[in-house]
Amino acid sequence: MDRQAVQERFGIIGTSPALRHAIDRTRLVARTDVTVLIEGESGVGKELITNAIHGLSLRRHGPLQVINMGAIPEGLIEAELFGAEKGAYSGSVERRIGYFEKANGGTIFLDEVGEMPPAAQVRLLRVLESGTFNRVGSSTMRSTDARVVAATNKDLGHEVQAGRFREDLYYRLSTVIIRVPPLRERKEDIYPLFRRFFREFSEKYSASLRRLTDDAVELLNRYSWPGNVRELRNVAEAAIITSTEVTVNADMLHPLLRGVTQKGSTALVPVHRQEHAEPSAAQERAMIYRGLLNQQVTLEQLNEEVRKLREGLSEIAGYLRSNGGVYRITAPASALPMLPERSAPGSEKFVEYEEAQEAGSEPKEEEVIPTLANAERALVAKALEHFGGNKRRAAKALGISERSLYRRIKDTDQSRS
Repeated sequence: MDRQAVQERFGIIGTSPALRHAIDRTRLVARTDVTVLIEGESGVGKELITNAIHGLSLRRHGPLQVINMGAIPEGLIEAELFGAEKGAYSGSVERRIGYFEKANGGTIFLDEVGEMPPAAQVRLLRVLESGTFNRVGSSTMRSTDARVVAATNKDLGHEVQAGRFREDLYYRLSTVIIRVPPLRERKEDIYPLFRRFFREFSEKYSASLRRLTDDAVELLNRYSWPGNVRELRNVAEAAIITSTEVTVNADMLHPLLRGVTQKGSTALVPVHRQEHAEPSAAQERAMIYRGLLNQQVTLEQLNEEVRKLREGLSEIAGYLRSNGGVYRITAPASALPMLPERSAPGSEKFVEYEEAQEAGSEPKEEEVIPTLANAERALVAKALEHFGGNKRRAAKALGISERSLYRRIKDTDQSRS
């Protein structure tokens, strides 16, 4: 199964290189029984990777047991994992079957494995090495055929150095490590994820599908998402519930971005606008010409444009001669398409011209070189035509912001009026 099919089947959204790498590693290890350690911050979607590992494995018809180690009281972790006999501890009034027995023939997912107490770590190491264990309060050895997938949002190497996690267990768990990137490292995935959640909650709450404005999308991309995909999903749900407008802008989203950090601050994560400031005129020119190179305009296309311009010059020169004067055209070539077919000299839209030194003499052809500003306008028009008027794609191809593209379109319209 290829990467795209895996993503569609298990609901993994994104095209960022880091996410693609994680999915490729998932596909490689899925059909083996190797122990896998999934690393990633809280809320990045580590359980989706686990579902893919189990669903693509030969154990997919067996059980998948999911255990969050951080949600189980420390004194009950061993009983939950390995089971307990009746009366083994206070409050144990019946025999308990542990998760390792339930996962026999399938997969057991130990989420937040870094939270395991030392005693449970010893038992887990024995299961990984020999596949055997005993219930709490029993000396009878039992066996299990369960594949172990573990996940953590901690640096287990640091935990080993601090003496809070067994080194031998760490090496047993980390046979293969799959790192799921945080959302701030996969900016290109933010908007597709948000749109997916928008559709999901629109259906759930029978609300009309909202549309994000450009400034709202920009805000989503600038935010650092400390809560990762989980926080993004919650913001999308809140936006559907609290907004009565069809269009959601940045002002509506801003209060929903709480930006809670590990230090306890509830201030919105700072946005450094300087990094996203509008480019200077020189930078825009450079980006536009890089866009020209990216479009791979061929020499044949340029020659065709020159031929059309020369035909236009000849037609205009003939018109001027027919009106009793001989003139030399001095306008930039990109202004020619704006000429009316039969405008009288002096019209506001008429191209600038000069009288020839000798009336009745033939006009001399001059090399017509467009100004930089008109060349930019022509390139913008060509990009819009190429992408069928889609301004977002045209701006991306030209290497400029949508705001810059809108401004240049506006300038062009004003110059024609």
